[in-house]
Amino acid sequence: MSTRIGQTTTTDEPVADDGLAPAVNALSATERRTITRQVALALLAGGLLVLSLAWRYGSPAGEPLAQVLAGLASLVVAGPVFASAWHSLRAPSLHGVTDRLIALAMLAAWAVGDMTTAALLPIVMTFGHALEERSVLGSQEAIRALGRLATGKVRRVGADGRVAEVAYDAIRAGDLVEVVAGARIPADGVVQLGASSVDNGPITGESVPLDVDEGSAVFGGALNLDGTLRIAVTHTGHDSTLGKIIALMQQAERAKPPVTQVLERHMGVYLALVLLIAAIVWFTSADAQAMLAVIVAACPCALVLAAPSTAIAGIAVGARHGILFRSAAFLDKIAEIDTLVIDKTGTLTYGELQLARVWLQPGADDAQVRALAARLGQGSAHPASRALARQADASGIASAPFERTRELRGLGVVADTQQGTAVLGRHALLAEHVRALPPVPDAFDGPCVGLALDGRLLAWFGFADTLRPEARDALDELRTLGLVRQTLLTGDREPVARKLAAEAGIGTVVAQALPHDKLDYVMREIGAGHHPLVVGDGLNDVLAIKAGSTSIAMGERGIDIAVASADVVLLGDDLRRIPTCIRLGRRCRSTATTNAAIGLAWTLGVIALAAAGTLSAVAAAILHNVGTFIVIANAGRLLRIDEPAGTTPAASARSETTQTG
Repeated sequence: MSTRIGQTTTTDEPVADDGLAPAVNALSATERRTITRQVALALLAGGLLVLSLAWRYGSPAGEPLAQVLAGLASLVVAGPVFASAWHSLRAPSLHGVTDRLIALAMLAAWAVGDMTTAALLPIVMTFGHALEERSVLGSQEAIRALGRLATGKVRRVGADGRVAEVAYDAIRAGDLVEVVAGARIPADGVVQLGASSVDNGPITGESVPLDVDEGSAVFGGALNLDGTLRIAVTHTGHDSTLGKIIALMQQAERAKPPVTQVLERHMGVYLALVLLIAAIVWFTSADAQAMLAVIVAACPCALVLAAPSTAIAGIAVGARHGILFRSAAFLDKIAEIDTLVIDKTGTLTYGELQLARVWLQPGADDAQVRALAARLGQGSAHPASRALARQADASGIASAPFERTRELRGLGVVADTQQGTAVLGRHALLAEHVRALPPVPDAFDGPCVGLALDGRLLAWFGFADTLRPEARDALDELRTLGLVRQTLLTGDREPVARKLAAEAGIGTVVAQALPHDKLDYVMREIGAGHHPLVVGDGLNDVLAIKAGSTSIAMGERGIDIAVASADVVLLGDDLRRIPTCIRLGRRCRSTATTNAAIGLAWTLGVIALAAAGTLSAVAAAILHNVGTFIVIANAGRLLRIDEPAGTTPAASARSETTQTG
């Protein structure tokens, strides 16, 4: 009879090993058949009841036959009612209270000979619950929409170069697929050939398309906009980013909010209290209709749905903004935080070296120096070399590697060019090729490499793991939301940490912290009565993430264990989504509180009217459903929340402004 919000069910539909679509069905095949059967029986019972009423009022001597028809109508719908009540005894739940109350009301109606009420009650409740189910499932559209991104056909390139269309779930890691303009990328992978713009909006919430070319990582479910790509598949199905997103959303949707857990602990007391009130009404008024009305009015659906409907709507809104809540409970927790504890590397910063400063030597041309450094950098896997290559790509500088390049591990790169020997590397390597080599600039706190050509030093390059461009604005916004206490908690050296904290506007710095030091700091914050939000991405953050009142992991670059340990996952690694989390959590808590108040007041009001004898049992059932719809509609208002879309900065914005000297 009752709607099972968040109930874990099994489906008898076939599920592909790597497919995602069957996993996102909001209802299993068994549940769909059950609801269809209940509605069909309610329609049949309704027809019999109409005949009963017509016979009763159309024929003066038709009362006996009318009673028989009404009795048959009640028997038609009795099966699902008592089956649900019996199930609720074996597997107690809040919705089971409603099942048992309706079953008791039917027994009481039969006992007093009111066959019409015995039939009308389950009919009204069945249609009410069917509409409730439909309303709540509307909030789960985000999960089903993501699942549809992983269905259809994909062009797989065989070893002989032939292209064949296969189903999404037929591809495996290592396959090469071809994605034409306008098609969706079937799985996570790396671009092997081609260049295009990709819309990651359904996956990460980014509003701006991302330009990709050879070597770029792409997400399954993203839309290829304007160029043909050949992609080497790395992860498929449930191992892909899209698969993990869907799994997280389903896990969050099934979780029970704290309010629901509290109500479940006291549902036995509630049921006993309702029966006591109904008994008192019966003994004081001898009015069977009033007693039935009290039992029906006490069905707590509006109160039960107050928190789950709000949580489902909040989860859907979060997913639309690239934010995954691993459990509905965290929407409530996130509204309580008052302190920010944030990691540095990979969280406030990119977690990779960026070109921060260039010291040109007299007579050296800036453009030629950068182009030469980028070509040398293409021949090395060192982080500094990769930073030079990325900076050149962002600036549109061609940087094909030299044909004859030698990488000297721990020292640098040497290449033979038409202008002479080119060297990119440490001071020790440059000293072998440049006479009277000047010292490395000592004013820069970070790794430096030099560039020389034909025995002449051209430039020094300074590198740093730089602050994300959106970090300062995001932290300022958090301060306006009340998170004034902010701590940078990092394992990096103190001078580097303090410099970055000053750039970000963070007042407290804890540097050179090992994983257990981070845990100790978070526990001290909690012990002092604060509610810290811990934000991180790495293995050394896991203990702090698990200990925090609430935690957020950077999902794009964060390691799996950090993502699995956090309460919230940011898909696009955009720090501006953290304030969105806070605002959404506060809105959800406010809405859930309002819904709980509405549900409680509505239920108590209808019980009072029923006890006073002013409502029939059928009228109480109708008002019960009206209250439920009000609660669901209020929760549905959350779906209209549209925060300003945070976008991951383009590669060009990622390269910091360099200085020459």
